[in-house]
Amino acid sequence: MLNVEVKYIASNRYLLMHLYSLQHWKLDIRYSIFITVLCLLPALGFSQLHWIKANNEFDSLPASIHVFKTTDSLNDRPFKAWCAEVRLKDKHLDFTAQTGAGSSYTPSQFYNREGKPYIVVNGGYFSFQTQQNLNVIIRKGKMEAYNIPALKSLYSDSFYYATRSAFGITKKRLADVAWLFTDTAKRWPYAFQTHPIVAKGSNPDPSFTDLRTIEQWNWWKMNTAIGGGPVLVQEGSVFITNKEEQLYAFERDDRHPRTAIGYTRNHRLVILVIQGRSPGIAEGATLDETAQILVDLGCVEAMNLDGGGSSCMLINGKETIQPADGGKERPVASVFIVSKKEPKKKK
Repeated sequence: MLNVEVKYIASNRYLLMHLYSLQHWKLDIRYSIFITVLCLLPALGFSQLHWIKANNEFDSLPASIHVFKTTDSLNDRPFKAWCAEVRLKDKHLDFTAQTGAGSSYTPSQFYNREGKPYIVVNGGYFSFQTQQNLNVIIRKGKMEAYNIPALKSLYSDSFYYATRSAFGITKKRLADVAWLFTDTAKRWPYAFQTHPIVAKGSNPDPSFTDLRTIEQWNWWKMNTAIGGGPVLVQEGSVFITNKEEQLYAFERDDRHPRTAIGYTRNHRLVILVIQGRSPGIAEGATLDETAQILVDLGCVEAMNLDGGGSSCMLINGKETIQPADGGKERPVASVFIVSKKEPKKKK
């Protein structure tokens, strides 16, 4: 009788253990399926767009410049975008930024003023009242505009010291995106490579010491640079710092026309413009959607530029997206330019 009870208890224990294992196996399977679906959500939510090469729609372009367009729907919404991919190492090309020197011009006016370059795209933010650039601009190794150093708090007498993002290219044609603090007394900006600095204080005209940071930084020695923000892509992944940069802090999910710039691991410049504010035709994109498109295009780092009615890219003087200001180009205070490199004049 004892042996029978022992066998019965052992058998029941085995059965219970088997059922326990089976139950956990089912949970493991369900968990695995959940994790798999979770990992696929970005891909399902942001299906890759089909890009069509469009170089033949413009006058002759060098072999290192490729232009693409798409009219695929984006998340079941009408969508239009253009993308220019440019080989940074092509020494026959020049990459530069230009300001209106206190005035604003349409991209077409910049195109004519700058010797009809291959590409003209709108730059960073600016004041409609004064035409002052509100982001850093570096041209031929010299800072011609600076980031706004302090933003007044809406809730107190303190100031927010923003480190806003910029895209730059060195003399050796290496691209970079970083968060910058600029000081008119310094030749180069202070650059933070991994994340922006969040700092506050009472000084309306802060110096670098007012940031009170021990984070690692470097002098950002760029030959060409244009600022904007926020950062959209870091290390090949979506990484958006709109709140830290105090740009679209509460508007991350709004759809607008967009302009963005970045670079790939194989030294390709990527310029993206997205048409928007055209119901039923092109509804624009959110910051997250824009970032995911840039990741799909192969960007290692990328950032947002001024958008909305400012978004415009010209290829050989011809518009790509239709501007949102009633179809007319908005005068802007800065542009980024890709042009034919002129030979150095002999002294």
